[in-house]
Amino acid sequence: MDQLEAKFSRLGVDNAPGQEITQAEERLQLIGEKIPGKPVDFSHGDVDAFEPTPGSLDTFIRGVYSGGVQAYTEYKGRGDIREALAERLSAFTDTPISADTQLIITPGTQGALFLAMGSLVGRGDKVAIVEPDYFANRKLTQFFDGEMIPVELNYLESDERAGLDLTRLEAAFKDGVKVFLFSNPNNPTGVVYSPDEVQSIGLLAQKYGVSLIVDQLNSRQIFDGRVYTHLCAQEALPETLITIIGPSKTESLSGYRLGVAFGSQKIIKRMEQLQAIVSLRAGGYSQAVLKSWFDEPEGWIEERTNAHERIRDDLLALLRGVEGVKVRKAEAGSYLFIKTPELTVTMGNFVKILRVQAAVTVTPGTEFGPQFTDSFRINFSQDHHFAVEAVKRTIQMIERYRK
Repeated sequence: MDQLEAKFSRLGVDNAPGQEITQAEERLQLIGEKIPGKPVDFSHGDVDAFEPTPGSLDTFIRGVYSGGVQAYTEYKGRGDIREALAERLSAFTDTPISADTQLIITPGTQGALFLAMGSLVGRGDKVAIVEPDYFANRKLTQFFDGEMIPVELNYLESDERAGLDLTRLEAAFKDGVKVFLFSNPNNPTGVVYSPDEVQSIGLLAQKYGVSLIVDQLNSRQIFDGRVYTHLCAQEALPETLITIIGPSKTESLSGYRLGVAFGSQKIIKRMEQLQAIVSLRAGGYSQAVLKSWFDEPEGWIEERTNAHERIRDDLLALLRGVEGVKVRKAEAGSYLFIKTPELTVTMGNFVKILRVQAAVTVTPGTEFGPQFTDSFRINFSQDHHFAVEAVKRTIQMIERYRK
């Protein structure tokens, strides 16, 4: 296998969100078995169960009717939309943001992550990543020929902190790490970094001159009155910090492919230059939808958060009633990272069994770190009833294949 082929071989898409649920239905039909309940794809949220924010379609249509001025915006996004975003995000994070020099609109937060990594990571650069964390972090590090330095997140040890190994993180920084990339709230566990952990990350990065990329995609949906600490609002920070956020999760606007990155002027400029040759811009008409972001009806975010809390609590009650299952209560977002008892099959095969025998799609833990061979992730942003029934079927499969 040549070098280029090897690079792309690490970008597997078999477990990407949305890839498998229809295949599961087709398999069951082919073998003549009845689907054991409504198929549920826990690999991503259900935008039919949780519809996009009110008014988002209207703003999109108005963008379409704006014609060329909306279709062909600046590479970094239309100016008046960036102005509105800078004002709203400044208020949300308690951080001054320049719409002109410190913010870019991207094709989804995935696009923002690609641009940020492409702007900061060169061949051989050491990149610290958290395990477990978002699966694209490790894949992008490898794609840009960086050297991956894993730092453990002991998420099951305490409910008071996310569990980041700060001693290991400092050791990695001392050893020459150039970039530290992490998600807060964490994907896949749903845990939120404590104020002390966030402050420590900023201090360590400043001390050792490490660039930071923080993915805050789920930071609007925080449960149980928990405190969320924005990294960009800390006093001690390195020269280079990029914050990534977008409306695809809490607001169910994933289909519009919108993301935002803000932070260090030099890196935002690089990201604009890279976007100009990758995708030109975020979809012009879609950008108009951002006018409705952070402008939802009063109480809308609170009710959406409460609805997800109720689903989370019901699923946790079921899962914690199973001997040998370990799962931490999600503190934000819509993810649960479930550790199973020892099974008679590998996790890869168990995921396939769930699809075929239970019509349930989950994401294997190895997507978030090679050592998580006994875990899988679910996104519980689903119809409440169907999510509960799907987890019951999942538990039946765990019991069937328990060692």
